[in-house]
Amino acid sequence: MKKTNPKVSVFIPGYNESGNVDLLLEKIGRSFIDNKLQGEVVYVNDGSTDGTGEKLETLKKKYPFLRVFHHRTNFGLTEAMKTGFLECLGEVVIFLPSDLESDPEEDIPKLFHKINEGYDIVAGWRQGRKDGKTFMSAIYNVISRKLFNVSAHDMNWIKAFRREVLDDIELRSDWHRFILMIAASKGYKIGEVKVNWYPRRAGKSKFGFWRIPKSLIDVLVVKFLLTYSKKPMLFFGPLGAGVIILGLSIDAYLGWLWFFYNTQKRPIFIFSLVLIIVGLFIFMVGFLAEMIVSINERLREIEKNEKK
Repeated sequence: MKKTNPKVSVFIPGYNESGNVDLLLEKIGRSFIDNKLQGEVVYVNDGSTDGTGEKLETLKKKYPFLRVFHHRTNFGLTEAMKTGFLECLGEVVIFLPSDLESDPEEDIPKLFHKINEGYDIVAGWRQGRKDGKTFMSAIYNVISRKLFNVSAHDMNWIKAFRREVLDDIELRSDWHRFILMIAASKGYKIGEVKVNWYPRRAGKSKFGFWRIPKSLIDVLVVKFLLTYSKKPMLFFGPLGAGVIILGLSIDAYLGWLWFFYNTQKRPIFIFSLVLIIVGLFIFMVGFLAEMIVSINERLREIEKNEKK
C-alpha cells in the first residue's frame, strides 16, 4: 500500500531540550487526534549535549509520526530550518519551538485553520508575554512593519507555511528572523492569529538580550538586499550620479572663481576630481552588479528547466 504524505508537518528545532520533549510530543499527538489531522513531526536535534538526541530516538517507538534528524554540533536556528524544511512532507508546515512556550494543543489548530482561510503564511501573535524582552521586541516589530509593510505584530514567533512558500525562500545565516519580510516581498499573503505565551517549563533560553539590537541592524541589511538585490543600479546609479554632480559643481564654482577673480584653489580642485572618479567607480560597480544579477537569473532558469 502506497504511503500518503501527511497534510501537516510540525517542524521543531531543539538544542538541549531533554526536559521538554516528552510533554511536547504528547501534546502534539493529542492535537493530531483531537483535530483529526494526518500529521508528522520533524524534529531537528541541533547538536544537543544533554541527551535530547537519545531521548528522541527512544520516543520514535512511542510516536510513529516522529522523524528525527541530528546535527553533529550546534549550527543555529537557520541551519536547523534548512535541514527541517527540506524533510517536511506536509502540504502545510507549522513551526513551533521546543521549549513549550507555545502550547501545541492550542496553537496547531489555530494556525492550521487560519491558513486554510486562504493565507500563504500565518504568524502567531504572543499574548501575555513576560520574558523581559517585550519592550525591545516591540521596537523591532514596529520598525519591521514600517520598513517592509508587513502587518504582523510578532515577526519571530510560531508560524504556518504553505509548502510552496518554503520552496521559494532561500535562507542565509540568521535569516530565520526575516521569513515574513522575505515572503511579503515576493507577494505572499500573510495572516496573523493571537496565541498564548507560557513560561518555559525546563531548560534555559538560548536567546539572549543582545540578539535584539543585532536583529535591528540585520533588518536594515535585509531591507537593503530585498530592495536592491535584483536592481542594484537603482542604488548605485543615483549614488554615483550624485557624487559626480557634486564634483562637477565644485569644478564649476572653481572655474567661476578663476574667471572672475583669478583665484586658484588647487586642493579643492583635486578633491573635486577625486569625487568624479569615485562617482564613475560607483557606476562601474553598479554595472558589474547588474551583470552578476543577470547571470544568476539565467542560472536559476537553467536549474528550473533541469528540474522539469
